[in-house]
Amino acid sequence: MKKKLAAALLLILLAAGFSGLELKLRALPRKKVPGAGILYIPSGKYLKYATFGFSGLMADVVYLWAIQYYGNEEIADRYDSLLHIFGIIAELDPRYVDAYEVGALIATNDLGDTSLALKVLDIGFAKNPDQWIFPFEAGHYAAVAKDFETARAYYKKAMDIPGAPAIAQRLYADTSFKAMDLKTSWETWLEVYNTAQDDQIRKIASNHLYQVKAAADIAALRKAVAAFKDRAGRLPGDPGDLVRAGLLPVLPQDYDGGDYVYDPATGDFKTAVIPWKR
Repeated sequence: MKKKLAAALLLILLAAGFSGLELKLRALPRKKVPGAGILYIPSGKYLKYATFGFSGLMADVVYLWAIQYYGNEEIADRYDSLLHIFGIIAELDPRYVDAYEVGALIATNDLGDTSLALKVLDIGFAKNPDQWIFPFEAGHYAAVAKDFETARAYYKKAMDIPGAPAIAQRLYADTSFKAMDLKTSWETWLEVYNTAQDDQIRKIASNHLYQVKAAADIAALRKAVAAFKDRAGRLPGDPGDLVRAGLLPVLPQDYDGGDYVYDPATGDFKTAVIPWKR
């Protein structure tokens, strides 16, 4: 008990010392000492050895300081060492999930830097490969940034981890579609449809299957129209011209067995219904 009390006291003194040093550094002109606010923080590995088994407590100290530090708008260059600071917390307490999430949130909300947020979450995932939350959140940040190829790669990692929510698979299917990998999107939505436990999820999967098939079919129809125009010098009068010209074996039909709507003025096709209003 005495050893624990002594260690706790030491940690408090260390934290106080760090705070005192921070105040002195802040008093210096920031042009002379760029990033001075974080110079007093040693490496995470060093701190871990110095905490005598209480690295989790020190992780809390650094984490709480980091929240205050990044809330101080007077420190213009405070974001330059974000990865370093949250890396320190990761070394002290690799299972500190909140720290990784907050670090990523600061990177996106304050900086608008998705790549930095992904790096923070990558650290968390490397330290905790059994935690689906890290690739799941990384997938969300990438999707918001419209980097669908990266997003689907993260969602794939998340859905393959035991305990991941079922929505991870659906998000993987959706971002695969947005990344124009229609084959993967179709196969994944089909699996969702076949394994769905309730009608609502099955209906959602069905709508997406309609959307994916329509995207593939209309792309093929547009290609055939372009070939017909190059050959005949005009647009097809009706979709049947594409079959009669030998450009398509048959006219594709939508997921429900209906025809696609053709506009002879533009040569374009669209679905007869909006997928979500079937």
